[in-house]
Amino acid sequence: MTGQVQLSIIIVNYNVKYFLEQCLYSVRAAVEGLVTEIFVVDNHSADGSIEYLQPKFPEVIFIENKDNPGFSKANNQAILQSRGEYVLLLNPDTVIGEHILQHLYAFMSDHPEAGGVGVKMLDGHGRFLAESKRSYPSPWISFCKLFGLSKLFPRSKRFSAYSLLYLNENELHQVDVLSGAFMLLRREALDKVGLLDETFFMYGEDIDLSYRIVLGGYKNYYIPERILHYKGESTKRGDKKFLTAFYGAMLIFYKKYYPQSGKLMSGLIRMSIALRSAYSALFEKAKQKKAIAKHCRLLVVSLEEHFDEAKNVVHEKMPELLSVDLLNLNEPQDINTGYNEVKEYTDIAFYYPDISFYQMLAFMDNTKDKKITYHIYHNKSGRLISSGQ
Repeated sequence: MTGQVQLSIIIVNYNVKYFLEQCLYSVRAAVEGLVTEIFVVDNHSADGSIEYLQPKFPEVIFIENKDNPGFSKANNQAILQSRGEYVLLLNPDTVIGEHILQHLYAFMSDHPEAGGVGVKMLDGHGRFLAESKRSYPSPWISFCKLFGLSKLFPRSKRFSAYSLLYLNENELHQVDVLSGAFMLLRREALDKVGLLDETFFMYGEDIDLSYRIVLGGYKNYYIPERILHYKGESTKRGDKKFLTAFYGAMLIFYKKYYPQSGKLMSGLIRMSIALRSAYSALFEKAKQKKAIAKHCRLLVVSLEEHFDEAKNVVHEKMPELLSVDLLNLNEPQDINTGYNEVKEYTDIAFYYPDISFYQMLAFMDNTKDKKITYHIYHNKSGRLISSGQ
């Protein structure tokens, strides 16, 4: 690699090698035209991630930890080795579009006041993820989130400030907090405010760093560039262990920045954990079971000559499918008119590289039916990657 490194991409992995493989394929397609370096920090995965991925991605710098030091420390390991003008922290369970990095690099270059940038994240059903743009968790804002006021009044500036749902998700905004799943940072800002706080093992480190970036005199921006984030494929978000870790991170934040509220917030957080754990035990499993759509009818988005290959793969993974149809990319009008003509399907499978990652994300975002489950098949991996697998 010659010349100044424009962008350092850092991905922390823990036991999600197939999601990471897909992520790295999308990153490989997105770095074209930029001078980049890519780091994968593996936190002692037990699924053979390094042995599986290293031969497939020789351009990636792998850092193999002998234990799991946590998300913050793992990112800091790579940041300290990196040389890029900008640093992108990226989750392994993400997919990014082909042109997003060039667009965001240009934005950062044109906005020297920007310390960090976040993006529009979609889940595996094409639904917007509210954590794409957030406010600081002040005691009042956190109270509203902890006790459900933000859900009751999602468009209220007073009660729903945490996720800023009253701001248009398709417009650029200056925001307080960026998500660690995709966090593009100016090196100069990191040098000034410091790296991730390693007190946070997992969760909360992105809030803390976002806060310090603004304290350091920079601005954070939300830009509606789409990415797919399967959202916590290596964690279980409904159980008590997750709730304790997540709200425990919030408590660390309060002790650091609101020490006078420490005892009060500690009590509220413990009460919230108990209430949410009880709710989850009583209702969440039944709710999730009811919400899971059966795999009945699947639409393959590919060229006609690849349909049989894709059909065999999806039938192997979902033998209960009643039918598998083709949206033929040999007929370009289909991809343009197909967004809202897919209500009859429970699943859609994209075949890469027949359809680009950027086109997949646009399709997911523009399709009105948000109950569809999306799958991606990459012809090099030979695997169908799906949410919740």
